[in-house]
Amino acid sequence: MGRKKSEKASHSLSRCDQFLSPGIASPESCERSTSNGGKPCNESETSPKCKREAEKSSYQGPSPKRRACVQEKQGSPLKRGMENPIKQNGHENQGCHRVPDARFSVLPKSPRKKLSNLFPQTPNWNPKDPAQLQLVKTALHVSMAPGLMICREEEQDKIFGFCQDCINQEKAGSLYISGCPGTGKTLLMEKMKDLSGVWAKDAGHSPPDLFAINCTSLAKTSDIFNKILDKHQGRKKLNSSCSPLQQLQKLFSSKQNSSAGKMMLMIIDEMDYLITRDRSVLHDLFMLTTLPFSRCILIGIANALDLTDRFLPKLNSLNCKPAVVTFRAYSKDQILKILQQRLMAFPYTVFQPQALELCARKVAAASGDMRKALHSCWGAIEMLEAELRESISNLSSFSNEKPLVVQPVARARESLTEQEINIVRIDHMVNALSKMFKSIIVDTIQSLPQHQQIILCSSVKLFRQGNKDTTLGKLNKFYSDFCKSALIHPASMTEFSNMCRVLNDQGLLKLGQSREDRLRRVALKVDEADITFALQGIRFFRNCLQ
Repeated sequence: MGRKKSEKASHSLSRCDQFLSPGIASPESCERSTSNGGKPCNESETSPKCKREAEKSSYQGPSPKRRACVQEKQGSPLKRGMENPIKQNGHENQGCHRVPDARFSVLPKSPRKKLSNLFPQTPNWNPKDPAQLQLVKTALHVSMAPGLMICREEEQDKIFGFCQDCINQEKAGSLYISGCPGTGKTLLMEKMKDLSGVWAKDAGHSPPDLFAINCTSLAKTSDIFNKILDKHQGRKKLNSSCSPLQQLQKLFSSKQNSSAGKMMLMIIDEMDYLITRDRSVLHDLFMLTTLPFSRCILIGIANALDLTDRFLPKLNSLNCKPAVVTFRAYSKDQILKILQQRLMAFPYTVFQPQALELCARKVAAASGDMRKALHSCWGAIEMLEAELRESISNLSSFSNEKPLVVQPVARARESLTEQEINIVRIDHMVNALSKMFKSIIVDTIQSLPQHQQIILCSSVKLFRQGNKDTTLGKLNKFYSDFCKSALIHPASMTEFSNMCRVLNDQGLLKLGQSREDRLRRVALKVDEADITFALQGIRFFRNCLQ
């Protein structure tokens, strides 16, 4: 036993001598030698893994040149890692340093910016301020013409191109503009009046004389020629024994009288009021532009889409048909875009987006009249104004009665007012639209029997073709076709005549006098938009009126 213990001790001493001998690379290699059956890993017999571990243990840190480059990077996390020793288990390991690597170097951080500094400070909308309120109302007023007319670019290019060509070439021409009310026809003509002088100046001509008239102001249809002649009499005095039309025809038929004169731009609004039984006035007016030495540019405006085709067939045969530009009713997207354009000048939000969209949808479904959309927005602002006045009076009355209890309530009301009540909400717009379209007439139309509603619907579709009135027999034929298309049995002529008398008594239709019922003249006494709005809730009528 004693001999075995001494042999083990001598063997362990020999192993320690081998461990301390310079031929061994590291203690780890000694440990690996034990795993290899006690054979040491000499330098010549070292495996690749031993070589890599030996290189790691013999690494003495970065070179002086590399260390100087790292120290030059101010504010770099690498420099802070080199200065501060890594702590392991609460003790500083002074011999270990983080080795910098150029591939993973971090650039200095940029200074942090606040998001609020990126936007300019804008004033808040305060409807209690009379100045702000008046500015918004002015921007939404019908008489306020915008600087840029949008959603009518195609029509504007056609009209401006026609007038510019006539002015530059000093030639006569005629143009007919049709479209529903409130679609921008008159507004575009006002803009063209200002540009006509600029076009003539650019072409080296004298600016044309402007003559604009609304035919509803005429006592007689033939007075239109007298008004046109008055524009010429400042330069030319002709024989007063001739009629105004004959004098105008002589003016535009003589080269001596016409060559020295200026061009004349005539804008005739509501031209359908000039329609007579023989249609002579309307025909003679357009024929003035076809005379050999005519120097007038005629632009007629009316709601009828096919006025020239139905009432001026002779112009087609003479190859003198005027150019036609049609203004369609505004769609929902166009009305919304125009409202947003008018409110874009203000640095604050006045309307909820949902309120403007509701207004655009309702007006587009009823008539597409932009004027009604502006009136509705105006009414919504007035309702907000009335609501604020009422809330202020209520708070003042409560504060007089219970001054100690209402103070927190008043503060809560003020915070709510700043966030929600100071803006035109969707409930304001609903009330304004109801006030705009909802009336006694609308209630009356909605309470009518189905066949009487069909008569009104037939009248709207018939009068959209340009007629101001028609005969009872023609309306009955249109009504019968309407019923047959909907698979509804139509009423007889006697029943139809009685229903028209009922509508006449209610103030919805106007019936004339005649010996025969079929020859009695009939016309609408209410606005087409009221009938459309009243019947749009019924899918059958909505599809027919579209």
